[in-house]
Amino acid sequence: MNNSRAIIIIIVIVIFFLTLVYKLFDVQIIKSEELRYYAERQQMKREKIIPERGLIYDRNKTLLVCNKNDVTFYLDLRMLSEGNKEKIAKKFSLAFGKSVNHYFSLMDHALATIPFEKKVPGEKALLLKNFKVPGLFYREDPTRVYHYKNLASHLLGYLNADYSGVNGVEKSFNDLLKGEEGIRLVERNAIGDVITFSEEETRRAIVGNNIYLTVKRSFQSVLEEELKSGISEFGASSALGIIMDPNTGEILALANIDDYDPNKFWDFSDDIRRNRTITDTYEPGSTFKSFTLAALLDQKLCSEYEIINVENGRYKFKNANISDTHKFERLTVKGVIEKSSNIGISKLSQRIDDELFYKYLRSFGFGNYTAINLPGEAKGNLKKPSHWSALTKAFMSFGYEISVTPIQLVTAYSSIVNGGVLFKPQIVKNITNSNGELIVNNESTEIRRVISEETSARMRSLLKGVVENGTGKSAKTEYVSVGGKTGTSKRMVKGTYINDYNSSFVGFFPVENPQIVCLILVNSPQVGKYGGLVAAPIFKKVVDKLIELEPDLVGQPKDLPSANQDYDFVSVSNYSDENKVNHIVRNPAGIQKYDSKTTIMPELKDYSLRDAIMILTRMQVKYKVSGSGIVVSQSIEPGDKIKKGITCVLECKEIAVSGTTVY
Repeated sequence: MNNSRAIIIIIVIVIFFLTLVYKLFDVQIIKSEELRYYAERQQMKREKIIPERGLIYDRNKTLLVCNKNDVTFYLDLRMLSEGNKEKIAKKFSLAFGKSVNHYFSLMDHALATIPFEKKVPGEKALLLKNFKVPGLFYREDPTRVYHYKNLASHLLGYLNADYSGVNGVEKSFNDLLKGEEGIRLVERNAIGDVITFSEEETRRAIVGNNIYLTVKRSFQSVLEEELKSGISEFGASSALGIIMDPNTGEILALANIDDYDPNKFWDFSDDIRRNRTITDTYEPGSTFKSFTLAALLDQKLCSEYEIINVENGRYKFKNANISDTHKFERLTVKGVIEKSSNIGISKLSQRIDDELFYKYLRSFGFGNYTAINLPGEAKGNLKKPSHWSALTKAFMSFGYEISVTPIQLVTAYSSIVNGGVLFKPQIVKNITNSNGELIVNNESTEIRRVISEETSARMRSLLKGVVENGTGKSAKTEYVSVGGKTGTSKRMVKGTYINDYNSSFVGFFPVENPQIVCLILVNSPQVGKYGGLVAAPIFKKVVDKLIELEPDLVGQPKDLPSANQDYDFVSVSNYSDENKVNHIVRNPAGIQKYDSKTTIMPELKDYSLRDAIMILTRMQVKYKVSGSGIVVSQSIEPGDKIKKGITCVLECKEIAVSGTTVY
């Protein structure tokens, strides 16, 4: 009996060993190649190396957009034991300040692999990278950071979940910014930890290129601040603005208010994220009169001092009534543009041939794309003469029956005041690789000459008159000569005009040598309504702050009188009639002797504010102003040595002279 059992046990053991030998032979010899393949596929994987996205700067190398090296932790729930679940929940609760139950609830999931903690900052992730638990692993998950949040949001755009650009510069230059992905062969153990990398099979990622915009951060801040203030002051629904260098087409600031935070773009609607400066069209109203008049002057079809009958504000043309806000019997052509007469400009427009008028408007860029490097640009609507009615040219002359985009309008105005040349609008100054080597250096792109230099000079003078004597008086500033044009147009909704308005002003300065063109467009103001009462004051505030930031924008002193004396003696009185005083007001002729090489602070007391600013500007000294009129004191004493970066505070008072005020 015992022998039988022994034989059975021996037979079982022999069978077991024979089976084991067979399996080993099968694994090691017969299926070795197949199993090696599956093992390597499980342990050795090719992984993408995400490249660092290129940075975005303003024109002065101020960093606007950068990256954070964040990490996202994942859990493979199939590999987790109950004990490890508790260990992970406690560790993450301690690290991130969330409850243990929060992490337990995440682990109660049907999916095999789940994101456990997203976008963990790199420095915090370091605390957890040495925490080894089967099923817990992490991946690099970079985050795009828009350093100034809402600033220039419509210009910059944002990134989607795939780290690709959506809207703005991020989209237009996505291929340059994103860099090139790398690949590496990674060996992992059974629980997913990295054992080693294969250097031979690694292709490193190439960092994206850096972009330097034409925009100035300081100008952008000023524009956005004043637009927001204007919306509040005038009860408007929204506003936008563009600041451009008319001599190059470079955009120095571009803003839509309401704006959004690209860091949290999902919190904002598509409507708010839309860049209305290039996507939306509107009828420009009286700002368009400048293009009509420029074409007429260029063709010598009128002159500035020619008298036009403007019909006391009401004029029946064909079967339509044309009216003016201000009633005059007669105006010069200069007066027509200054007082913004619809009747006057519509009468003048009949002098130019339809095809020729269309050609000028087309040359100014209307009805076509500006080719700005931003996505979603509309081209507006400029009808061909064959589709004009008997009223079209008259109504088009003052900004109806035509639709434009804000970027078209500011670009076309630049050509009016810069000598007559249309430039392509630019938003990118240059592009470098990650090592700072220059790849692209954008030059200004001249598209065509639209009007002659002589016509441009005449238009600058006429538009100066609008600010000095006409509807644009609210845009006038004592620091610099300004020209521009107001505009007020009814809004059209679903093909019908409603009792709601677009109020606008396009201005430039200095008149003698324009360095800045700025468009302000305010939608649906509840207070003021007219462009001269709403948009023009916003423009003035923008100009004053830009000059405070960059005094060189003022240019040369305007209208300097010629005199040999350093002082003019005038009898003046202050605002109190009790004390009549003799006061010395300095003559501005001596300004020319000051320049950037001046090292000693001069006496500024008794100069007009304008002339004192000109002296400091020529000396490249920053300044701040308290009051207006005549300088009565200065924070840096005369004779003190000028130090780099100092700011001189000027205190001023207005002084009456023969019933007028000295400036």
